[in-house]
Amino acid sequence: MTIRPLLLLAALAAASPALAAGPLQVASKVMVEARQRAADGTTRIALVPAHRVVPGDRVVFTLAYRNTGAQPLADLVFDNPVPSGVAYRAPAPNSPAPELSVDGRRYGTLAQLGAVEPDAVTHVRWRLARPLAPGASGTFAFQAVLK
Repeated sequence: MTIRPLLLLAALAAASPALAAGPLQVASKVMVEARQRAADGTTRIALVPAHRVVPGDRVVFTLAYRNTGAQPLADLVFDNPVPSGVAYRAPAPNSPAPELSVDGRRYGTLAQLGAVEPDAVTHVRWRLARPLAPGASGTFAFQAVLK
């Protein structure tokens, strides 16, 4: 089915905001896991831009942020909706675990939300514990699967 991947990519772009005005710069991208064969015959998994995805593909959503202003930015919360057609799986390696929600209002771990399957997650959210210093930056990421 070729229309579904194209619609999903449009949904991914809409669900992944890129903010360019003001001192907080935010950019997002979606990568897909691809198997690559090395010269020695081994296979490794690499992340490549998600130009075309099909059901079952594993994707990684990355949110990069930076304070380009002269003052620290406090009380920052990054809320990322999980597009329909995508099932949340886990935080990406080297990324802190996000708070999760199944309704966009109540957040917590899967255990705190009750007997909820990862497929029910509709939003992921990260909070910065400390103000973001001028010039400071970071990334958050989570893994998902295309339904």
